[in-house]
Amino acid sequence: MRVVFMGTPQFAVPSLRRIVAMSPEFETVLVVTGCDKPRRSKNSPPEPTPVKQAALELGLPVFEADDVTTPEFAEKVAESKPDVIVVAAFRILPPAVFELPPLGTFNLHGSLLPAYRGAAPVNWSIINGDAETGVTTFFLQQSVDTGNIITSDSTPIGPEENASELLERLSEIGAGTLERTLRMIASGSVTPEKQDDRLATKAPKLHRRNTRIDWNQPVQRLHDFIRGLAMRPTAWTTFGGKNLKIYRARPFDGAESSEAPGMLRIEDGRLLVAGSDGWLELLTVQAEGKKAMEAESFARGLRFGDEPLRFE
Repeated sequence: MRVVFMGTPQFAVPSLRRIVAMSPEFETVLVVTGCDKPRRSKNSPPEPTPVKQAALELGLPVFEADDVTTPEFAEKVAESKPDVIVVAAFRILPPAVFELPPLGTFNLHGSLLPAYRGAAPVNWSIINGDAETGVTTFFLQQSVDTGNIITSDSTPIGPEENASELLERLSEIGAGTLERTLRMIASGSVTPEKQDDRLATKAPKLHRRNTRIDWNQPVQRLHDFIRGLAMRPTAWTTFGGKNLKIYRARPFDGAESSEAPGMLRIEDGRLLVAGSDGWLELLTVQAEGKKAMEAESFARGLRFGDEPLRFE
């Protein structure tokens, strides 16, 4: 079976390696990924995507593209004569591309569809305090993340697990799900299952507006919000008119709170911030223009006087 693989981030790399390990039954004839660009900062030199790096290490042909809507892109994919196209964290493909292979195009998605359709399913599952998530493979169709389901695998979410940790675990789970999907397609044993749109939830793209912490939330919600955005793009607040990123925190049971949400206090050297129903202990923070540090070190630089300190 001739396979064209499309992906960009580290999440897709275990799946690519798994397909290569399935050779010679499955042959990866082309790897499609995004173009080289600065990744560490706006002014850093261009770097290849994690998928491109892995493909070159594996000796696979690579085609880079940021615009998948052009006739030239469809022609390039068609030249590879794929039997199936596999997508893992890539761009939204037009019908001219995903309808090319005779056995279809399927996507590996980081949720148990129809839950969390969209760009950030792993983050939102933690932000919403879910106890379970998983990965799903489905055949592509015109509407994003709505195609018929092929198969899925579930996994519990640890109470302290953050989004980066969960994403890494799901990438490995997903590689196994992807292998099973390919073998099902090859054997003709797929029975596609239509998604129930009534159960669908959204996982919109994360940006500055929806990653700011609202301290008027219960402590558990604050904890889930922070770990759901760690380590990237990171939950943030403002302090003294400057941005402050918060990477790690945990509910604090040692004291009741009658303070207004966002108020700060130090308890036995620990930096606490008030939520709507208690205290959250901060563990790792990053002040604007500085490196990430333990919250205890950040707290030593604070000056508690007549004016109370608070996050905004």
